[in-house]
Amino acid sequence: MKYLLKFIVFFGLSAILEAQTISDKEIANMFILGFEGKDVSKKSLVYHEVCKQGLGGVILFKKNIGSIASLRQMTHTLKTCNKNHLPLIAVDQEGGRVQRIRFSGQYPRASSLSEGSATNVFDKMASELARLGINYNLAPVADLDYSYNGVIHGNGRSYGHDPKKVARFDRLFIAAMHHHRILTALKHFPGHGSSKGDTHQGFVDVSKYWDDREIDPYKILIRDRRIRVDSIMVAHIVCDYITGDKPASLSYGAIHEIIRKRLKFRGVTITDDLQMRAISKQYSLKQTIMLAINAGNDLLLFGNQLSRKNKVNVTTLIRKVRELLREGKIKKNLIKNANKHINRMKRVLER
Repeated sequence: MKYLLKFIVFFGLSAILEAQTISDKEIANMFILGFEGKDVSKKSLVYHEVCKQGLGGVILFKKNIGSIASLRQMTHTLKTCNKNHLPLIAVDQEGGRVQRIRFSGQYPRASSLSEGSATNVFDKMASELARLGINYNLAPVADLDYSYNGVIHGNGRSYGHDPKKVARFDRLFIAAMHHHRILTALKHFPGHGSSKGDTHQGFVDVSKYWDDREIDPYKILIRDRRIRVDSIMVAHIVCDYITGDKPASLSYGAIHEIIRKRLKFRGVTITDDLQMRAISKQYSLKQTIMLAINAGNDLLLFGNQLSRKNKVNVTTLIRKVRELLREGKIKKNLIKNANKHINRMKRVLER
């Protein structure tokens, strides 16, 4: 009994020390959040979260896009309010239906592009984003066009069903963004092209349809020394022999075993929006954070876009992570490693 009590005391003290040696800003740096409004002032919640609490970044949606002038002022304010912290200003700008910025009109969807026209389209897109102060484009799509009734094919979001062709387009996209000092995210790992459902709406299992070739674009681009893969966005799809019974975004097997060990990727891993119903209908906020961090994600994305009642702020997220550290359900080295990956990626923007 005496030894059991000693063990309990030792474990409890260890968990407390784990929590104390991680700063709130290190925790905040792991999150990207959506927010309300088309402008930012010193009284805004998002100003406080970014400039005072060290929020890792924000994601922009249509609700945040006013005029060119207001958007440029917003991004400038967030990027310059704290000289010791550079936030990621993220947006989904693929072209076609997934295009948040429309000041220059409609960019063509992926399925309609030729390799000859792609370079000019991508350069124009990157130039516009850079002028607006956006530094992180959550694109390009690396999904293969497999399912003729799926969300990828139906919206023309894939560059084709041949992995080498998809990788060529993605390479051109990444090169254009990098030329204008914009980071990118290959998505949606391990491949959304064979899915027939939409993870915005609920559980999507691709186990019967998924093909190992869907990983090939990632493999090709990670090994390509001509470009730099900044980050990989992990989807909420289930593929049992990769992810087990969990979505890829919460799966140690998908992220650690495949992305890190098999593909030898050393950059940033980012979740798809963790408020999609594929996640929010199955897991509590605390469970989601625990599983996402333990799976090996560096950046956790909460769009605050899909449900008013499920909106989160950085204070709540820090508190949840601290609880998990004290309970011994996550380890501080995961937070330290995530910050190492994130800060290394951000340093590219500071050169």
